[in-house]
Amino acid sequence: MPVGTPVGSDGNYSRPISATEAWFLVYPQWLPGVIQVVVEGTGPLGADELTAAVAAASQACPGARLTRMGRRWVDSTVAPAVRVLDAGAFDPVAFTGLPELHQPLTGEAGAPTCEVLLLPGTPARPTSIVFRANHAVMDGKGVLIWIDEIFRALRGDEPIGAPSRITEHELLERITAPRSPAIEADLEWPSALGSRPAGPQGFFWRRKTVDGVHPALVAKIALAVTAACDLPTGRFRIPVDLRRYDPAIRSTGNLTHNPLLDVTAGSAWEDAHERLLTILSSGQDLAAGTDPALANIPRDHLRRQLMALDDISASRGRYGSVATISHVGRIDLDTLRGRDFHATTIYSLPNSGPVGPPEINAVECGGRTEITLGWYDRPELVERAVALLDAIEEALSPRHRRVWAGNDNARPLARPGTVVEQFAAQVARTPDAIALTSPEGNTTYAELDRYSSAVAADLQRRGLGRDDVVGLFAGRTVAAMAAIWGILKAGAAYLPLDPQHPDHRLAGLLADAGVTVCLTEARYRHRGFAPPGCTPAVIEELAAGDGTLAPVEIRPEDLAYVIYTSGSTGRPKGVEIEHRNLATFVSWSTRVYGVDEHTRFPLFSSLAFDLSNTAIFLPVLAGGSIALVPDELNHMVLQDMLLHRGANKLKLTPTHLDLIGRLGLRPEGFTAVIAGGELLRTSVTARAQEAFGPQCRIFNEYGPTETTIGNMTRTFDAQADADLSSVPIGVPTDNSTIYLVDTEGRFVEPGEVGEMLLGGAQLCRGYRGRPDLNRERFTVLASGERVYRSGDLARQLPSGELESVGRNDEQIKVRGYRIEPAEVARALEEHPAVARAFAVGRTRDGSPDKILCAYVVPAADVSVDALDEHVGKLLPPYMVPGATVLVPELPRTANGKVDVAALPDPFADQGTSAATVTALSGEVETAVAGIWARTLAVDVQRLSGDADFHRLGGDSAKLLAMLAAVCNDIVGRGRETAFMSDLSKIIREPTITRISDLARQARSAAV
Repeated sequence: MPVGTPVGSDGNYSRPISATEAWFLVYPQWLPGVIQVVVEGTGPLGADELTAAVAAASQACPGARLTRMGRRWVDSTVAPAVRVLDAGAFDPVAFTGLPELHQPLTGEAGAPTCEVLLLPGTPARPTSIVFRANHAVMDGKGVLIWIDEIFRALRGDEPIGAPSRITEHELLERITAPRSPAIEADLEWPSALGSRPAGPQGFFWRRKTVDGVHPALVAKIALAVTAACDLPTGRFRIPVDLRRYDPAIRSTGNLTHNPLLDVTAGSAWEDAHERLLTILSSGQDLAAGTDPALANIPRDHLRRQLMALDDISASRGRYGSVATISHVGRIDLDTLRGRDFHATTIYSLPNSGPVGPPEINAVECGGRTEITLGWYDRPELVERAVALLDAIEEALSPRHRRVWAGNDNARPLARPGTVVEQFAAQVARTPDAIALTSPEGNTTYAELDRYSSAVAADLQRRGLGRDDVVGLFAGRTVAAMAAIWGILKAGAAYLPLDPQHPDHRLAGLLADAGVTVCLTEARYRHRGFAPPGCTPAVIEELAAGDGTLAPVEIRPEDLAYVIYTSGSTGRPKGVEIEHRNLATFVSWSTRVYGVDEHTRFPLFSSLAFDLSNTAIFLPVLAGGSIALVPDELNHMVLQDMLLHRGANKLKLTPTHLDLIGRLGLRPEGFTAVIAGGELLRTSVTARAQEAFGPQCRIFNEYGPTETTIGNMTRTFDAQADADLSSVPIGVPTDNSTIYLVDTEGRFVEPGEVGEMLLGGAQLCRGYRGRPDLNRERFTVLASGERVYRSGDLARQLPSGELESVGRNDEQIKVRGYRIEPAEVARALEEHPAVARAFAVGRTRDGSPDKILCAYVVPAADVSVDALDEHVGKLLPPYMVPGATVLVPELPRTANGKVDVAALPDPFADQGTSAATVTALSGEVETAVAGIWARTLAVDVQRLSGDADFHRLGGDSAKLLAMLAAVCNDIVGRGRETAFMSDLSKIIREPTITRISDLARQARSAAV
């Protein structure tokens, strides 16, 4: 049979055992000589399902079915067994409690050479699968090929197979590459763990997980071990897969050689890595094989010789190298998944043999490096192994990068219990105090409690409770506040919906969250937002109901609310916040922002924007009050809110903080202003500090929705921040943690830019119904801490605080709302006249603020106005592009991505070419153009009547500032309301001509 011929399944296959294979077959029973790879993961995986997959994979990889008959391998045609074990006593770090790991797989007289152990998961630990193969029939790469085929079978994919029966010596005969002499072996090296007693010993393993994946990993480990052993030179055996010489070979067999690598203590890792590359490029690995004559030595004789040599080696404390370092490779965990099971990590247990030093195995996966170390089981050797793993971790991931003083902030909650318990206690303390002020009148704590209890009782009668999600379709009203507290009292979670959003989108969110009941204000009862299976219930009609509640135990891990954010896949994602997350934020922010019974927050943001939760929860849990602002924000509403509503603390976006400065407002009595949701520029903050006065502290709060409103803050310091372009975001909140890592998951040095990984007690449960996205965005550090990959970039300043420096993706923010351009492009592509669409944030005139721009390849005639109207029916107003450009095609880079740099600049022809300007008609248009020129910093001579405010770089703050100036300079007092009532028309068509027409109409209206 020619080399490489597939092994049949008829049991007729037979071939001699090679010299390399013979070496592993003479190991004594107390050294099993078994390669063991462990895959841990989540999701159900049944024994029958795994057994069927192993059988299918072993048909494609018949090397897993080999057994021994004398000096020959034969195909048993029997698939490896799957054994289900009790994982209760198993320790996946020390590897105790599982004696099966120490059992040999001899293959003698028809016995198996491979098997699979299944350790079903528990709530406290993942499912583990141990793939075991005698090293004589498989090397590390061979086991990985077999594992890959098993998971292909679990997914129902077609097998690739590994049918080749080629041996190591047959492969060497094929290879024509030049080969240099390898370093000559000797037994003159101390082991990395010191001496061991001669004779039979058990085996131990220890494991260390290191964050990040690391270039030149083998070289770095070798240098770390050399330094830890205090050696001037270290010698290491480095297993090398010979398949690299012929990648077409698909074999699970033992095709590995072990060249030696010498490294010099204190040298740079680049030097050690270069030495290793030289070994590989010169073919020294080809010359580091086993003597073929070993295959002819009787097995018992070879075993006696080998163990005698092992005794000498142990008595002298000298070995062929300091350690063996086996880099298994970088594994994509997405390939290790079945229909429901998904791998979270993979690692390999070392397999040191007679005369062998300790073995160190390394696998890179999931942004982490799994390192295992194994050798003879003696207490002193285990202790040294733990210390050596610590030394390797320090070399790869220095402690000063992993441990940041800003994360040392554990603090007991000042307000224990859930927010529901805290609310009940506050009602009992101050039943007659004012909780809410609004155009409807004042509402006391007792009244809010009764109203919310009536809502809660109705939900209980409907059978809603723990972890059920209830929709909330309401504005900023007393009914909305009663609904929130009623939903929470019932033990359920609320999903806030913005009435300004299109019904189509709202229906999609309710369906995605599995909502069966949506509490709705009476004024919205006829909106067609409820999907099939979701029943609207009018909040105002519940107030008269029986408010008697059945006892409800609300646990910290129960769901409190779900808020949807834009999705990079084009699909919004629901962030699930638990009660413990919310209670932690409330406790911290109440203390830091000085919230007490005298506090009054205005509530003017959409309830569907988690920034509003600061005003919703903090004041009423401290005995203060909320000033409800039901009207949509404009300069008149903003002025009234700041000057006439009795508010003394404020939470808003930097965009709105900028607007306050642009309007020249001077609010009095405020002691804290909290800006969050966007980059806070120092110039904006300095102007706001002047406006609010020196007694008011201005905070820059950072925190994505996934970390419960805000998990980092910094007080503006005019002197310290004078030379900074933006206000630092500070240090983590109580019980929160933040880490900075590079693109490979390694912690960065202080001062270097890294992505923020966010963890701690405010970290959300995850995305509702999105296990794929949860695996992508939430990860586990080597310490075991679960963190969120924020995509936000920051650097540590000399002060120890963090400074925000942007994003590592295309996400942008408008008025604090996260926008994933992919979701906008997807909405555009739903238009029948659109063939392709692409959206991206672009800047204008060097401004740091990005404007959402869309590029559309039309499939038929279509206007930009029609496209904007289409998007407005599907997405919220803030997601309608500020500029839409029709293009014949989307330019591509060499790797097939859209070439953003080659797209036309939508702002290039706006206000730059006098030749394209049409004359302004009349006094009003000329006056409006002058206001635009001041607001946008453009040349008034280059403004035309059809100039678009957004395309000239206008954002929402500049728009409201411009309209305030139009009201003041053109419309006049008493007519502002009439003019601002047409705000929706202005937003749809923000041109000089349109605004001028509306201004003239308002000016002519009766006062």
